[in-house]
Amino acid sequence: MKFLYKLLPAVFSLCLFMACNDDDNMEELSGEGTVKLTFDNSFGSDDLLLGASSYTNSQNEVLTISRLNYIVSNFTLTNDMGETFTYPKDDSYFITSEETGETEISLTNVPAGRYVSVTFGIGVDQEKYLQGADGQGTFLAKAEETNMMWSWQAGYKFLNFEGTFTSPTVTEPTNFKIHMGSHGSSLDNYKEVTLNLGTEALVSDEMNPIIHMVADANAILDGANKISLSEQAVIMVSEEKSPKIAVNTAGMFTVDHVHNGSGDTH
Repeated sequence: MKFLYKLLPAVFSLCLFMACNDDDNMEELSGEGTVKLTFDNSFGSDDLLLGASSYTNSQNEVLTISRLNYIVSNFTLTNDMGETFTYPKDDSYFITSEETGETEISLTNVPAGRYVSVTFGIGVDQEKYLQGADGQGTFLAKAEETNMMWSWQAGYKFLNFEGTFTSPTVTEPTNFKIHMGSHGSSLDNYKEVTLNLGTEALVSDEMNPIIHMVADANAILDGANKISLSEQAVIMVSEEKSPKIAVNTAGMFTVDHVHNGSGDTH
């Protein structure tokens, strides 16, 4: 019992020390940092390998994928206090491309904090598009270079998903093209998604986290809405199917894990 009485003050002191360390950690999150988001494209539980592997969906369609490009935009980070940081709109449009290997984006000058969720759009919102060609900055040229526009009048391709497929009713390899975007104000397919990070992303002058995302290409056709390539292999402007593909695409993203690291990633 005497040993227990002697031990209690030591335990109490240790708890105080740990609490002080927690407070210190909170105080250390000052200044600004960079948040990187990497998009790891998959098909179901398999890595996505362009042209090298075939993947079967629930409709027994076997896909060989040659292109997966999509636009992500309008990023907002929410911290553990419920406060939000909205990334500057003019800089908040990115193209991720499995084809070119550009699947990582960086959000710079993010205020220090413990961030618990991320919100972003899939595509280009009407507000940005209605600024006209001169209001798009360098993003318009980037979209043209990466085959993410039909034309300025027709608008951006939010998603460019292409390859070949076979099925029980289509026995010869057949090209498929799934291009999804908005077509004027009458068909607005821009979607936003909010994802909990699971682990706090710590940002400061010395902390620059990496958020590892997974984008499941299978969800594009085989998500909440089932889209059959055997019925229609080319979908670009469809009042019926394009909005369903937009919903599916918004549902293909998950957060795999967060890596909190130190060092200058600016």
